[in-house]
Amino acid sequence: MPDTDSIHRFLFEHSSIRGNLVHLDATLRAVLETHPYPPAVRVQLGQALAAVALLSATIKFNGALILQVQGRGPLRTLVAQATSARTLRGIARWEGEVPMGASLAESCGEGRLVLTIERGGGEPYQGIVPLTGAGIGEALEHYFGASEQLPTRLWLAADDQRAAGLLLQRLPGEERGDEQEDDWHRVGMLAATVKAGELLGLTALDLLHRLYHEDDVRLFESEPLAFRCGCSRRRIEDMLRTLGEAEVRSMVTEQGAVTVTCEFCNRTYRLDAVDAGQLFAQGPRQTPSAVHH
Repeated sequence: MPDTDSIHRFLFEHSSIRGNLVHLDATLRAVLETHPYPPAVRVQLGQALAAVALLSATIKFNGALILQVQGRGPLRTLVAQATSARTLRGIARWEGEVPMGASLAESCGEGRLVLTIERGGGEPYQGIVPLTGAGIGEALEHYFGASEQLPTRLWLAADDQRAAGLLLQRLPGEERGDEQEDDWHRVGMLAATVKAGELLGLTALDLLHRLYHEDDVRLFESEPLAFRCGCSRRRIEDMLRTLGEAEVRSMVTEQGAVTVTCEFCNRTYRLDAVDAGQLFAQGPRQTPSAVHH
């Protein structure tokens, strides 16, 4: 049985190279069930989720890592988010027909790739590069090359049930001698032989044996991944407070209630006249009414 909803770290004992392997199952399906995504969009979104999970395991942070792809083609937006708590969520927006099998550039047209790291209460870090390459993996490789960060390679695969990915990265602080360069080239060449079916169907142990049975590779224990949306009634209320009391009361008068639906999970929050009054009342917060689905 292939690994499910987990990420594995591994490293080459005698080379300055590390890697991650990710498999998404129920996590992916939970994301895809929130909207009626066409097949081509489901594949791209699945790959984006696998990619952001892989990248999040390469850094130490307390917050969220957000991958955004924005373009002018039929696939307008891809957003995938991974948190330091190993939770994932994502969303895509499209207009018209997104062709199956098309490259990322063909699906999105002219666009850009944005990586954002949100750390606790600190200032977020954001990097932006033009959208290039046949897929999200190549676009991210271009990002790391353009930003002069650690050399990074990615291989991604997804269908409407599973997503998987492999990441290789040079370790920081190592001298770049001829032997290290040869190792990096050889390890990458072997990874490039992996097929989508192998990424999706093989366990981490079996895949590493298939690719690197002649190398001394240390595989660490897996970490579980899960879908979880960051929305909450408190956050919705905080957002409504920024609109001001007059605006919120006007919306309640016109519509009978304020209804806000989270784009990521389709959960709906409803505030009626009583809720709106409590929202701007002085004193302790009242217990909120139930969330409606």
